[in-house]
Amino acid sequence: MPIDFGRYEVLTFDCYGTLIDWETGLLEALRRALPDASGVEDDALLESYGRHEAEAERPPYRSYREVLAAGLRGVAADAGLEVTRAASAAFSESVRDWPAFADSARALGRLEERFRLGVITNCDTDLFAASNERLGVAFDWVVTAEAARSYKPSPRGFELAFETIGVPRERMLHVAQSLFHDHVPAKQLGLDSVWIDRRRGRAGSGATPAADAEPDASYPSMRAFADAATGPTG
Repeated sequence: MPIDFGRYEVLTFDCYGTLIDWETGLLEALRRALPDASGVEDDALLESYGRHEAEAERPPYRSYREVLAAGLRGVAADAGLEVTRAASAAFSESVRDWPAFADSARALGRLEERFRLGVITNCDTDLFAASNERLGVAFDWVVTAEAARSYKPSPRGFELAFETIGVPRERMLHVAQSLFHDHVPAKQLGLDSVWIDRRRGRAGSGATPAADAEPDASYPSMRAFADAATGPTG
């Protein structure tokens, strides 16, 4: 059954993988940090990173910069390589360089005319602010892992969003790419969700651990989602 978008007042978004092209950004940063990994295929690097990042995001809380460094060390170990302190420090700041998907800013601009917008993101607050500059909108609410002191798929970021936004969750719709980080906890919390399936048609799960979830709808891009939620444009 198609979603009735008239039910919703607030859209909350995952950022990395949904609005920001984190796999492209990650891969470029991994290649810079580990130049001797040239024989490792792109998807193998991303999948290795995804495993190590998920482990590093378990409690106790550490900053996303520390998570990134731990993920890089794990990838290097998997490939039988060493990583320098300078490379690790540069990798931990690479979020600032990760590009937005080409359709993100325009889609968000259309959506903010109809809905109030929030972000629930696994990131340090200042690093997300750098990414936000690429997205061209001022979100009504920003909930970072730094503020929640916890990383998705822990429910704490969502719970903090519920407390901060103050809108009944049946009036909220969560929009995200990651089944593992976003759709599993969203559905556990009774929150409707839309899957932006950026990897549609590609094998594997990339930098996101595999998971099973049942979003309420799926779209291949933010543009397609914005078309459905607000009506297509010419």
